[in-house]
Amino acid sequence: MLAQLNDAERRAALAQLPQWTAVSGPDGIARQFRFPDFVAAFGFMTKVALLAEKADHHPEWSNVYNRVDIVLTTHDAGGVSQRDIDLAMAIDALSH
Repeated sequence: MLAQLNDAERRAALAQLPQWTAVSGPDGIARQFRFPDFVAAFGFMTKVALLAEKADHHPEWSNVYNRVDIVLTTHDAGGVSQRDIDLAMAIDALSH
């Protein structure tokens, strides 16, 4: 089982992910992405879906037109784990 990050580990990880914020309900990290249109947003979601499937770690997300909202949490760990940080970094790399 994956371990939940402690407070110091979480702060250090979020320092490397400045556009992600801590959220509760579920305990996780979140980021909003905006794109020129729906097609660009959906294309981004497709790329993220492939990353998530390969990592066997799936986001909680929603899409409204050009906006994609993502929350990452590790339910088995009861909060943020290294898997969330790794996937957030991979997602950020896609968005550039």
